[in-house]
Amino acid sequence: MYIIFNRAGGEAVTRQIDTYYVIFRRNTGGFRSVIFDTVDSLKTSIIVVFLIFALAFRAVGVSGTSMVPTLSDGDWLAVTAVTTDLRRGDIVVVTQPWERAIPIIKRVIGLPGDTVDIDFDNGFVYVNGEKLTEPYIAEPTHEYYDVEFPVTVPEGHIFVMGDNRNVSLDSRSSKVGFADKRFVLGKAFFRLFKETGFIGREGK
Repeated sequence: MYIIFNRAGGEAVTRQIDTYYVIFRRNTGGFRSVIFDTVDSLKTSIIVVFLIFALAFRAVGVSGTSMVPTLSDGDWLAVTAVTTDLRRGDIVVVTQPWERAIPIIKRVIGLPGDTVDIDFDNGFVYVNGEKLTEPYIAEPTHEYYDVEFPVTVPEGHIFVMGDNRNVSLDSRSSKVGFADKRFVLGKAFFRLFKETGFIGREGK
């Protein structure tokens, strides 16, 4: 770079000062570089999703037909580890010890303090005097075991039943009884593999 300035007397003087260069480099990676960047981002995302799933969910297999038509034998479920906000209609996995020594998957019908009554002649279930609307069941509740109704759910427990009411062994039987909330492994949230989809409180 040159600058021109005048000396005292009017004579023009030209003097060179430092020269600077700006170099622009082309991206020579092209399409291959984009692919590598995308794959790297995907790997990171997959790892993050896997860690979230591993910490927040458990995979549980369904064995038997007590939850038909909502769940079928051989279904796999993503079960949330959070059980502090149980509500009526939730599907839960219970690990409470009983004679068969296996976990059970049932629907929450009554919460602590609720009064549950069943009209076995007509197949209706009542909670706190109100008849439940149950679009998720296979058929009305006619099967009777040895528990006398009405019953009040004790503190720290829940009353559970299967959706396939007349083949389900559940809180209607003293063999199962009220499920202790401390033995609730989690809530069914998502159906995996066989027929993927969210599981709502209406069995959908």
